[in-house]
Amino acid sequence: MAEKEPNSIPKVKLSLEEYLEEVARFCENEYGNMFRGQFQDMEGTSELAMLAAPTAAELTELRRAVAIMTAAEKHNAETLSDEQVERIAEDARVDPANFAIFINGYTLTCKRVS
Repeated sequence: MAEKEPNSIPKVKLSLEEYLEEVARFCENEYGNMFRGQFQDMEGTSELAMLAAPTAAELTELRRAVAIMTAAEKHNAETLSDEQVERIAEDARVDPANFAIFINGYTLTCKRVS
């Protein structure tokens, strides 16, 4: 049960699907592209940028990976081991690094609201 601080609303854990939609909100839009550009490194990639403003291809991969997860994996995604994340990525045929970044971002979000 969520703890309640005096005069505050209890914090509720965000579902993996809700987190995915949060990540998707700046996909391929002007603001997302500007934000992503601020975080690009010399190779043109960035973990922070991927979570803040994924490309359409990255978002498609993330949705495919989440879609094949079991209900238990989705419910406890913040406790998945590296091996489990890698297996899901392999089964979904997605970039394992991007999927790991997504799961780690979700885990950090869960810790922030707990």
